[in-house]
Amino acid sequence: MDSPSALSLIPPIVVMAVAIWLKRPILALVVGAIVGLLMISPTSSLTSFAEISLKVMQDETIGWLILVCGGFGALIGLLIHTGGALAFGRFGSKMAEGPRSSMVMTFLLGMIIFIDDYLNALSVGEAMKRVTDKYKISRQKLAYIVDSTAAPVCVIIPISTWAVFFGGLLVDNGIASAEDKGISVYISAIPYMFYPWLALLCVLLVALKIMPDIGPMKKAELATQAGLPYDCEIAADQVKVPPVPQAQHHASQQMPHHTSDEYAMHSIEEEFEQGNKHGQLHNFVVPMLMLIAFTVYFDIDVLKGVMATLVCTIVYYAAQKLMSIADMMDVMMNGFKTMMPAISTVIAAFIFKDVCDKLHLPMFVIENLTPYMTAAMLPALVFLSMAILSFATGSSWGIFAVSIPIVMPLAQSVNADIPLVIGALLSAASFGSQACFYSDSTVLAAQGSGCDLISHAVTQLPYCLIAATLAFGGFVLLAL
Repeated sequence: MDSPSALSLIPPIVVMAVAIWLKRPILALVVGAIVGLLMISPTSSLTSFAEISLKVMQDETIGWLILVCGGFGALIGLLIHTGGALAFGRFGSKMAEGPRSSMVMTFLLGMIIFIDDYLNALSVGEAMKRVTDKYKISRQKLAYIVDSTAAPVCVIIPISTWAVFFGGLLVDNGIASAEDKGISVYISAIPYMFYPWLALLCVLLVALKIMPDIGPMKKAELATQAGLPYDCEIAADQVKVPPVPQAQHHASQQMPHHTSDEYAMHSIEEEFEQGNKHGQLHNFVVPMLMLIAFTVYFDIDVLKGVMATLVCTIVYYAAQKLMSIADMMDVMMNGFKTMMPAISTVIAAFIFKDVCDKLHLPMFVIENLTPYMTAAMLPALVFLSMAILSFATGSSWGIFAVSIPIVMPLAQSVNADIPLVIGALLSAASFGSQACFYSDSTVLAAQGSGCDLISHAVTQLPYCLIAATLAFGGFVLLAL
C-alpha cells in the first residue's frame, strides 16, 4: 500500500476480534500483523514478518523493556521468597479494615509510586493483591486500580519518565527550549490533561464505592464474592452460588481460566508457598524505597534503578543470612521467567505497530481529520484521533513520536493554544496506554496483579471510556 486508505483499519479490527474471541493477546497480535503483511504483499509476507521481528528485537526500547521487566521479575522473586511481600500483606491487612480501605490503600500506593508506570504497575499489584484477596476484591478490580494509577499519575507528575520522554520530544520538534528540557512547556499543559485527571477521579470513586461496579466488572466482583474464577463470558446468574472455602477462593483467583499467563502466575504462587512465612516487613519496604531512590538518583532511569536495587538487595539479604547467593540467583532467574508472557506480548505489539506504520494507519487517521482541525476544535480532534490510534496499535510513546511533528506545526499554523494541544496529546497517550488490550501498561498491570490480561482489559474498559468521553467533552466545551 503506497498511500493511506481505510484498508489500514483492517488489522486493528482483526486483533481486537481475535483477542476477545480466543483470549490470546499474543496470538491476536501475530494474526493481525500477518493479515497486514498479506495486504501489503502476499508473496513476501513471511520474509517481511521475519525482517520486522528481527528489527524489533534489535530495537533499543525492546532491549530496555526486557531488562526492566526481567529485573522487576527477579526483584519480585526475592521479595516473595524471603517473605517480605507476605509481611507487607500482613501489614496491609492490619491497616485495611475492609474492602473499601484496602482499595483506597492500593490507590494511595499507586499515587506515591509516580516515577514510572512500569514500576507502578508491577510493584503496587504485587504488594496489594494479598490484602485485596482477604476482602474478596476481584483481581480484575485490583488490576484496574493499579492501571489507573500507573500512566495517568505518571503523565501529570513532571518528574516521571513520561515527562522526560515527552519533554525531549517537545525540544526535538522546536516546541520548547533545550535549556529546561521541555519541562516548563510540559508543566503548562498539565491542567489540560483531562483524561488522566478524570481517570484518577473515576478510580477513586470506584475505590470509595461511590461509583458502582458496572458491566463485566460487576460480574467479576460477583464471581469473586461467590468464590468462582471469573471468565469474560460468565453470566450474572452463573455466579449466584454459595461461597467456597477461602483456600479454594485463593486458588481460583490465582489461576484464572483462559489465560496465556498461567505458567507465570503458577510460578509466583509456588514462590509464595515456598517463601519464608515469618518474613520481616523491612525486607519489603527497604528494597522498594531503594528502587524509588535509585530511580530518582539516576535521572528517572528505571533500568539503572532496578539494577542498583537488585545489587543492594542481594547484599542486604545476604547480610541477614536469609538465603545463600546461589539460592538468590535461582530465585531471580525464576522471577525473570515469570515476566516472559508480559515481555512476549509487548514484543508482539511492537511488531504489530510496525506493520500498521507500513499500512500508513497513523497518516490515514490524521489526514482524514485535518480538514476539520480549526484552532478551536484542534485539541478535541487531536485527542480523538490520537486516542483511536494508540488504542488500535497499543503504542503510546511510539505513536506520539510520529504524530508530534505533524500535529504541532498544524497547531502553530492555525494559532491553536499550544499547552491545550499538548494536554490533548498526553490525554490520548494515557488513554491508549491504559485502555488498549495489549499495551505495555495494561499487560504489566495484569501481570503484577495476578490477573488474566483479557479479563483485566474487558473489565476496566467501560471506566476508561467514561473518562475518555468526559475528557473529549471537556475539549469540545473549551472549543465552544
